[in-house]
Amino acid sequence: MILVFGGSGQLGQELTRAAAARNVALLALSRTESDIANPAAVDAAMAQHRPALVVNAAAYTKVDLAESEPEAARAGNETGPANLAAACEAAGIPLVHVSTDYVFDGTKPKAYVESDPIAPLGIYGQTKAAGEAAVRKAVRHVILRTAWVYGEFGNNFLKTMLRLAATRDELRVVADQRGCPTSTRDLAYAILKIAPRLTARDEVWGTYHYAGSGVTTWYDFARRIVATQAPLTGRSPAVHPITTAEYPTPARRPANSELDCHLFERTFGFHGRPWIEETDAITRALVGARS
Repeated sequence: MILVFGGSGQLGQELTRAAAARNVALLALSRTESDIANPAAVDAAMAQHRPALVVNAAAYTKVDLAESEPEAARAGNETGPANLAAACEAAGIPLVHVSTDYVFDGTKPKAYVESDPIAPLGIYGQTKAAGEAAVRKAVRHVILRTAWVYGEFGNNFLKTMLRLAATRDELRVVADQRGCPTSTRDLAYAILKIAPRLTARDEVWGTYHYAGSGVTTWYDFARRIVATQAPLTGRSPAVHPITTAEYPTPARRPANSELDCHLFERTFGFHGRPWIEETDAITRALVGARS
């Protein structure tokens, strides 16, 4: 059985749905059911459910708010993963931990590989980097760095663009940051796909990049979302490119969040789905669900 912490988040909910569709035994615990920042709660959940694999889908993801809430960010992104790593190491259970492109500073001109030095720009990235370091203390671990996550559950960029497209005639979106949009359903599929190799104790431990195929900007990501929803809603707001400097935020963002995922593909034999296909499908699903 796979035990997921962070079950009420966008990835946790997607894992629950994906596992049910594939008849995979999986239990997802919300923060109220087991807060990973509480080592006693983690130990109790592990003792009660005795999983074959643990997935950490829990995290503090409020990038800007982290600048003023560093302790909360550390609890979710560093202390929590450390507790899970310790519990998994003690029980000899493999751990999958989801991390982020924000461990990099975005100054590299090409895609980031797993061995590139990290240099997070803000509190969120710093705490996620510290969480990675904590997880590496568990022998049997896989860290999946991903980027620009979106899907049908929770809060994310795609859902924000749909909400704004329904009420505004013009959208202004940053065009000088690039990355690889990754759908939660694609990420959930990847985790379930590699799970049998991890429970079989294959020697595939370590850090990998896994993201949707293709690279784009927030601006072009938004244009795709708006274009896809237009024939379904009748709404076609203009989307204008702006610079990062024109949209200041408390936390600095990497200008380049492109992740090179070839190591994952060579090791596990598949890669992320094209972001355009996933964006179109999820946009249609969300618009259809509310119509």
